Amino acid sequence: MIKQAGNAAHPGLALRTARIEQGLTLRALAARTGLPFSTLSKLENGKMAMTYDKLVRLAQGLGVDIGVLVSSTPAVEAPPPGIGRRSILRADTMRPISEQHSHFYPASELLGKMMVPIIIDVKARSVEELGGLVRHGGEEFLYVLHGAMELHSDLYAPLPLDAGDSVYFDSGMAHGYVRTSEAPCRVMSVCAGAGIQRLSQTTDPDWASDHPA
Repeated sequence: MIKQAGNAAHPGLALRTARIEQGLTLRALAARTGLPFSTLSKLENGKMAMTYDKLVRLAQGLGVDIGVLVSSTPAVEAPPPGIGRRSILRADTMRPISEQHSHFYPASELLGKMMVPIIIDVKARSVEELGGLVRHGGEEFLYVLHGAMELHSDLYAPLPLDAGDSVYFDSGMAHGYVRTSEAPCRVMSVCAGAGIQRLSQTTDPDWASDHPA
């Protein structure tokens, strides 16, 4: 039986609920995920953005699907073969997972998905403001809905992208989205592949400072 821990208004509550249900302290969860104790405390108290890379590491450490941490509706398990399932999200019901980054997770109540769709309002104007580049297993498709941005990575020069542009890339490459337009920028990102439920490495400065090479 899957317990529903998601809370759209305060996603940190979902994390705290899932952690307490497993009898874990913050320090025990920090040891499982590689995220600093201070970062976990900020996440649970809503003082840090619950970004995708952190969600993947937390889901892995807790042994739960990402949907359990972000959905505000009852979870729907994967159906037996041959039985369909679907999830509909109306535009006026979308709620951001964090004010800082405004990530929206359509179909978050469906567990065991083969891809993770994300709608992102790109706000950071530099990699430094973004908090560093991230990498995770799998592949990623990015489509710019409106506004303009750059895709920064550790292998290529910044890639300018305008409304209607798209790029498909290996998300094991450290990457980050930076807004270049004065107008708001919104993108659709779809993460897929065997690695979507695990994160191989992050270049988040907060994590790196606590885990020297």
